[in-house]
Formats: sequence, C-alpha cells, structure tokens
Amino acid sequence: MDSVRFGRALGVGARAAAKTLVTAVDAATAPNPSAGSAGTAQRSAPSPAPTQVEQQAKASGTRVVQQAARSAVQARQTGQGLVRGGRRFGEAVWKPFIRLSGVLGLELAGVFFGLFAFFGAGWAWKLRGNWHETATNHDAHARFLVCVMMAAVFTYFLVSSFVKANRRGKGR
Repeated sequence: MDSVRFGRALGVGARAAAKTLVTAVDAATAPNPSAGSAGTAQRSAPSPAPTQVEQQAKASGTRVVQQAARSAVQARQTGQGLVRGGRRFGEAVWKPFIRLSGVLGLELAGVFFGLFAFFGAGWAWKLRGNWHETATNHDAHARFLVCVMMAAVFTYFLVSSFVKANRRGKGR
C-alpha cells in the first residue's frame, strides 16, 4: 500500500469519526422523548423528524463501522507490508555487509599470516648456513628447521585465507 492510499484511509477514518462525534453530540443535546408528561404535553403528535434522524444515525453508524473495519484491515496490511519491507531492506543491506566484512576479516588474517611467514623465511635465510646438522651446530640446525616449518605453515595459512576470501567474495 502506498503512502497516498494510506493517507486517504486515515483521512476517511478521521472524517467518519468526526461525523460520528457530531451525531453523538446532537443526540446528547436533543430533548429526551421519554422525559415525562411535560414533553408529551408540548407535543401532541410525534413528528417524523426523529425517526429520520435515527435512521440517518443508524446508517451513518453502519457506514462508520464499515469504514473503521476497512481502515483496520488496511492498517494491518500496511503494518505487515512494513515488516516485509524492513526484512527485505535488512537482507539487502546487512547480508552484503556481513559477507564483505567476512571477506575483509579473512584478508586481514591472511596479511598477519603473511607477516609471520615473512619473518620465518627471513630467520631461515639467516640460518641457512646451518642446513646440514653437525655435532657443533645441533641447536642452530633445529632453529633453522623450526623457522622453515614456521614459514611453510604460515604461508599455507596465508594462501588458504586469501583463497577462502576470494571464494566468499564471489558468493560461492
């Protein structure tokens, strides 16, 4: 339901409520027909006007009830439409945001893994002379192997993180 129809429905409802209020005020200010003998003494014959007024009040009351029911249905439909629209807006805005923030998180993790891989490769390069283990350089050889393993593991994490980010970015 668009805003113009919604405004019209509210306008019709407001006009109908005002008419009902005016009718109720007129009925409240009118003299009571069953007030007693003073009222019957002044009027010798009942006039047809009160019956017409009553019929008009009943007809306008029926119309008001029908219009109120229609307005209530339209308001309910508008509320449901707003809920559906809000849900679709959330899906349209938050779903890509969540996906892209996940991609950014994976890329950021990949950068940190790359830093550790870079430092591990640098330390391995410094200890490259200890490639072969001898009795005198056992500790240096172990450090070299640890640095190589560190560089290899973090390089794997680096590559796998960017591959996952690429797949998530494409929506697979």
